[in-house]
Amino acid sequence: MEANNNWKAVCALADIPKLGSRVVRRAAGDDIALFRTETDAVFALTDRCPHKGGPLSQGLVVGEAVVCPLHGWAIQFSDGHACAPDEGCTGKHPVKVVDGVVWLSPV
Repeated sequence: MEANNNWKAVCALADIPKLGSRVVRRAAGDDIALFRTETDAVFALTDRCPHKGGPLSQGLVVGEAVVCPLHGWAIQFSDGHACAPDEGCTGKHPVKVVDGVVWLSPV
């Protein structure tokens, strides 16, 4: 598959461990953390917890969320929002998997 609409191939699905993450470094702005769930769903969030800026990529994947390694905040993959009672949000980025390749949209 070739890149279209500015989507960029960033890695193979196999490069992201199940229940783990991989970081996509950006020249400008915060890095992006790619997460892989038990069911091989992939999500992309800004690699910065809304609480104290901790690296979400170093957190634990639990279901459809990541738990920040600094203070235990759970951040939902669906929208980047902290799970109640915590409040805050990190950026969510469009991502897709096609034929085992993970694609990230710069938007």
